Amino acid sequence: MKIKSSNPIYHLVYWLFVLAILLLVFGQKWANSVAAFYFISMLMPIVLGTSYFFNYHLVPTFLLKKRHLRFTLYTVYTIIVSLYLESIVLMYSYVFLGQYSFHPMAPNASDTVLLAVILYLLVIMGSIILMIKQIKEKQLLIEHLNKENKKVVAGVLELKANRKLLKIPYDEILYIESLSDYIQVHTRDDKVSSKEKISHIYNRLPGTFLRIHRSYIINTQKITSAGLSEISVSNHTLPVGRSYKAEVKDKVL
Repeated sequence: MKIKSSNPIYHLVYWLFVLAILLLVFGQKWANSVAAFYFISMLMPIVLGTSYFFNYHLVPTFLLKKRHLRFTLYTVYTIIVSLYLESIVLMYSYVFLGQYSFHPMAPNASDTVLLAVILYLLVIMGSIILMIKQIKEKQLLIEHLNKENKKVVAGVLELKANRKLLKIPYDEILYIESLSDYIQVHTRDDKVSSKEKISHIYNRLPGTFLRIHRSYIINTQKITSAGLSEISVSNHTLPVGRSYKAEVKDKVL
């Protein structure tokens, strides 16, 4: 299981949140709505760029690795650069949007201190949202690992076959094959059939097993040769399904 830290929904929600705050604080009471649009449009890249640089570069590269001096130094540099960019936006707005006057602009738009405070409040809010998201992802990962550990501790696959409950050790399984409305578990010396769905079986197996085809699950510890089109397990050669090739490449090749 992989943590997906680049979920587009998170980024979209954050962008909308930033836009809403900027509109609320700086987008009102303008003499010209078009000018307000340009002002907010120029602020958005500065806020987003600063937030992404801080949260996705400075924090993981320096703060989390306990390189506090560099983190502090680069954070100060980031503050200076972002404030400089905000001052350029303010100057541009004063010259081109306000025609050398602050009167056509909203009162808050010319407040440099408020601009700086809002910028870094949004950066901090981005950090908090990212932290909450990462905590949830780590909790899901821990739950997944706990389930995997339970499967490994069990050490056997339990199946009903011929009205009996059979326990097949994982390390004896070569591969599992789906045949219409039942499955066959292939071991080195035997085949066990059971009225099970291959998808249900796959969810009960530990991470050493991999589904390579809609009809096949293999024990990766029994692989003798592997390619993108077929995999050999012991003396059995099995096809790799088109939709499973990416996972096979990631976990086997």
